[in-house]
Amino acid sequence: MDQRTQDVGDVREQRRVPSRNLLINGGFAVAFVVLLVVAATSTDSFLTDDNLTNLLRQSVTTGLLALGMLMVILTGGIDLSVGSVVALTGIMAAGLAEGLPVPVAMLAAIGIGGVCGAVNGVLVAHFRLAPFVVTLAALTTIRGLAYVYSETPITPTEINFLTLGTELLGPIPVATLLMVVAFALAWLFLTRTTAGRAIVAIGGNREAVRLAGINVPRHVLLTYVISGLLAGLAGVILASRVGIAQPSVGMALELNAIAACVIGGARLSGGRGSVPGTFAGVVLLALIDNLLTLHDVQSYWQQVLKGLIIVAVVLARRREDA
Repeated sequence: MDQRTQDVGDVREQRRVPSRNLLINGGFAVAFVVLLVVAATSTDSFLTDDNLTNLLRQSVTTGLLALGMLMVILTGGIDLSVGSVVALTGIMAAGLAEGLPVPVAMLAAIGIGGVCGAVNGVLVAHFRLAPFVVTLAALTTIRGLAYVYSETPITPTEINFLTLGTELLGPIPVATLLMVVAFALAWLFLTRTTAGRAIVAIGGNREAVRLAGINVPRHVLLTYVISGLLAGLAGVILASRVGIAQPSVGMALELNAIAACVIGGARLSGGRGSVPGTFAGVVLLALIDNLLTLHDVQSYWQQVLKGLIIVAVVLARRREDA
């Protein structure tokens, strides 16, 4: 009798989970609409062409980093080094462009980002070191390498270097279109390929995936390489957009990426998260940043708000895992 009661309770709890998920996601949708209305009515600058274009451009860096972070989080990992990779790849792209064709310099810098991700992945997947420790060490190491490459900012002299970050295709920045394409490809990868589905499954039950004959270390390594490549692309685009590469750039960008993933429904312990959800998180954060900037809120208060957002979202979603 007790077992039957327990079974009935479990079934009822399983039925409640989708309702809770729908309620939580609906709450974030309402919050987005409210922010949009507040932004449009509280300042005349929000709906101007210049501001909307700037909003789209500024969302690219966070979007690419969040997409790479999602891949890693799905396996139960974390990548705290992405901000440092942005700094290293941006300054290397600017430096290499002095002696190489701009596309070659940019591709080389993006490749360096992939190498950084591969090193993280090898240490996590094959040596079984804690992702937090590995990527925290990489954060400081890669940042140091950026300063080793150049202690001072580098301003590219080749005008074509600015094209990727500033060019428009109609009213939409080319960089934003690249980000959207990256999200579309990531969605196809995670939902339509064996490797993508394996990455999601690893975070849910690593041992079951291993017993099914899937090479877990190889797939975990792949997520860190993807994260490094996307961080490299973000660094190149950022340097191209602002017209200068600095070794100090990218501080706390990993917080933005993690926040976007968590807002989008990713579980930090792995096994849950979606590309559309992460994209929504990126858009929400970009809107918050833009609104605070238009109202002259100090940048450090923006960081405070993002930290509080992460805590609030984790608290809101905590019962989904119960």
